[in-house]
Amino acid sequence: MPGKFGEYYTSFRASAATVLVAAALLLGGGAALAEGAASAKAPATKAAAGIAPAAEKQGASAPAAAAIENDRDPKAMEILMRMANFLAKAPSLRVTVLSSYDAIQEDGEFIEFGGRRRFELQRPDRLRVEVERSDGDHGGLIFDGKAITAYRPADNLYAVVEKPGTVDAVMVYVVRDLQIPLPLARMFTTTFPQQMEKMVKSIAYVETNRLFDVPTDHLAVRGDEVDFQIWIAQGDAPLPRRVIITYKNAPGEPQFRAMLNDWSLASVDPGRFAFSVPAGAEKVPFILRESSRRPAAEQKGGAK
Repeated sequence: MPGKFGEYYTSFRASAATVLVAAALLLGGGAALAEGAASAKAPATKAAAGIAPAAEKQGASAPAAAAIENDRDPKAMEILMRMANFLAKAPSLRVTVLSSYDAIQEDGEFIEFGGRRRFELQRPDRLRVEVERSDGDHGGLIFDGKAITAYRPADNLYAVVEKPGTVDAVMVYVVRDLQIPLPLARMFTTTFPQQMEKMVKSIAYVETNRLFDVPTDHLAVRGDEVDFQIWIAQGDAPLPRRVIITYKNAPGEPQFRAMLNDWSLASVDPGRFAFSVPAGAEKVPFILRESSRRPAAEQKGGAK
């Protein structure tokens, strides 16, 4: 149950007569700064014992950011693009993303929420994401090349939508159409290098950071919609280890933060992409809530 600052909860019952399930609820629901979309789910204020996520407060009233002068440090840009190409070309990968984001209240107070996501990917068409929110709620998503299955163990519910295709296409579909939060989703697509090339207006090399288990290159990047900092491991495996994204066009300039741990580039067991229906589990349909069907301009979002 939510406390004073509890995240948004939607109660639902799955039955033959009534199914009140949104796709995101199977993954824990709540608010998050999702990749490729401002995927805010919470409408509430503190007075209503809920939290209004920063992304939801974006809109026409947000002050426009000043134009960024193109200023790309060649060394920094080379490091960033080497990382992006390394990820885009990896046949398989696994990583745990421990993230948090600012939910700015009507009185200006910042409240932080977070979650842990375990990504397992086997290109071209296998994906598994396990989700744990900061309040302990669990959920997950599996794509086997033919269909997407979202599941919620606490309620023993699952939903399936037929969607053959690649991991790239499914990432877009999950975030944009199903409104399921997948922070940093672009980082796991094969078009990541092209997106970085297009997004970066200014980039600088900050320092060599030695506080991780390996030395990392700390870069500061500016774009039209967001600024971000990224720490990339030095050596033969230039994997991102930390990311901070600032939504500078949003009131209060909220941030999204993530640590990327437990990287593995080994092949993933094929069984990880097969969903076994738990005993007594009920299958429910994917239903998008009308409130999540926003105009395209609102869905552009700024996450890296």
